[in-house]
Amino acid sequence: MRFVSWNVNGLRAAIRKGIDDYFTRLNADVMMLQEVRSLPEQLPKDWTWPQDWQITMHPAAKKGYSGVATGTRGRHTILARGHGGSTDEHDSEGRVLTCEVNGVICINTYLPSGSNKEERQRFKETWMEEWRQAIRPYLDDERPVVVCGDLNIAHTEDDIWNPKGNAKSSGFLPHEREWFTELLNDGWTDAFRSLAGEGDKTYSWWSNRGQARAKDRGWRIDYFLLNPAAAKHLQSCTILREGGLVISDHAPVILDLSL
Repeated sequence: MRFVSWNVNGLRAAIRKGIDDYFTRLNADVMMLQEVRSLPEQLPKDWTWPQDWQITMHPAAKKGYSGVATGTRGRHTILARGHGGSTDEHDSEGRVLTCEVNGVICINTYLPSGSNKEERQRFKETWMEEWRQAIRPYLDDERPVVVCGDLNIAHTEDDIWNPKGNAKSSGFLPHEREWFTELLNDGWTDAFRSLAGEGDKTYSWWSNRGQARAKDRGWRIDYFLLNPAAAKHLQSCTILREGGLVISDHAPVILDLSL
């Protein structure tokens, strides 16, 4: 069973750039998109999702901002929109969509960025811990649980091209990295790193500045996390850098489970 996670950096722009070809090429059973930045009625009138998909969009209350969408071959059941944050604001940005498809629970996540200002960093950190607690019960679920998305944190020095230069950057702050370590210690498996091992420096996002894409100066901030029931079925997890060069500033991450 194939799962794809992709921050598309605006679905309407991605459509203009030819994302349909990638939908065909990636051949996903479950496609989870982040940063869709569109309401369903804002998508091009002459465009449609792949015909064999069921689509659920969870947009932000604010137009043109954030939002996630999940598409599956065949039917899925919506289990939750949002993560049950402490305030309406924490669940109003369209950042979490939980569905079940063919006995697999899929938690599509777009974790906030804290890079703009201190206020957003505080928002991010509160959101991070609320989300961690919200997904923790799924660790003991007998069903496979797949958590994916743009988590806006590079966990280790292998996940960023210039760790020393970014030591004070949001997304690579020491306490953010420690939080990610604790998240994995809860029992989640980082699918890509568990297969690639230490020392592999493969990235999933590149800045538009300083020829970062051409020089492969990126960050790995897009993940698949698996509960124990899913981890035992792990076959492969790859990052298609080409998608991050053509469609978005993020690359699609592809997970295959023996289900």
